[in-house]
Amino acid sequence: MRLFRRRKKSLNMEHFTERWKALQLHCASRKTWPDAIIEADDLLDEALKKCRFKGKTTGERLVAAQHTLTSNDTVWYGHKLCKTITSEDVRKLKKKDVIDALAGFRQALRDLGALPS
Repeated sequence: MRLFRRRKKSLNMEHFTERWKALQLHCASRKTWPDAIIEADDLLDEALKKCRFKGKTTGERLVAAQHTLTSNDTVWYGHKLCKTITSEDVRKLKKKDVIDALAGFRQALRDLGALPS
């Protein structure tokens, strides 16, 4: 009996870099910070799907990828912030919260090979 390892699928780094730069434009204005967090969460979910992590939701895929990601706590912080924004329609965020969340998303995307190190 042979055991097969799941081969890591290489991601289109150019695509993810372009989308990351586009979402960074939302950081210019305090009013669009929630949009930046939501887009970053969507981008991470897309990368997790393309890397074939199992799960029906982003949270389930994050659990499956926890051994691949180097900054689990900050990624989860960003994901929870995104869920709060979408469920409660939060429009005012603290600058530190946005910076921490986006840093976690960026590191996760780097760990998955979606963004350059």
